[in-house]
Amino acid sequence: MSAISAKLVKELREKTGAGMMDCKKALQESNCKMEEAIVKLRQKGLASADKKNSRATTEGLIESYIHTGNKLGVLLEINCETDFVARRSEFQNLAKDIAMQIASSSDVKFVSIKDIPEEFIKNEQAIELGKSDLDKKPPEIKEKIIAGRIEKRLKEMSLLDQPFIKNNDITIEELIKERISLLGENIQVKRFHKYVLGEVTE
Repeated sequence: MSAISAKLVKELREKTGAGMMDCKKALQESNCKMEEAIVKLRQKGLASADKKNSRATTEGLIESYIHTGNKLGVLLEINCETDFVARRSEFQNLAKDIAMQIASSSDVKFVSIKDIPEEFIKNEQAIELGKSDLDKKPPEIKEKIIAGRIEKRLKEMSLLDQPFIKNNDITIEELIKERISLLGENIQVKRFHKYVLGEVTE
């Protein structure tokens, strides 16, 4: 324990928001390598976030974002467990970041892949099956190519699978889990709607 300097522990705490003893342990386990220690803390934080993921979220806020030029806007409902956390700047900044993410992601239509209708997925599969570049492929190869293309397409449409615009090393889902770990409450994106000036709606 004495080999780990207080300065190193402080630096790790500032970077991660983790507790002092957790930081010391992570530094010990990583031989004082800062990046490895951060990964260990994130892994522990994400694991605890997964445990909170089933808890009810009945509070939160409605966040709005209007893009420069006033031709694109987003309304987002994001939920947490208590009004106390909903008032925290970390939660409100998360809501702003996610609303901005939605505005910048033209293909995003759903919160997660599980929200995409089965009918849409079957239609995408039919489109891929009809593409001429697969005509001469063996059936098993064709099946793998189609599955890969469908997975890529569904991820493009899922908000939680998007790389975070301010840090492409993590997805929106991972960003939310980091905030769950920090704030100690379950956080869920409930729904969103994107408005584009002049867009024709059904």
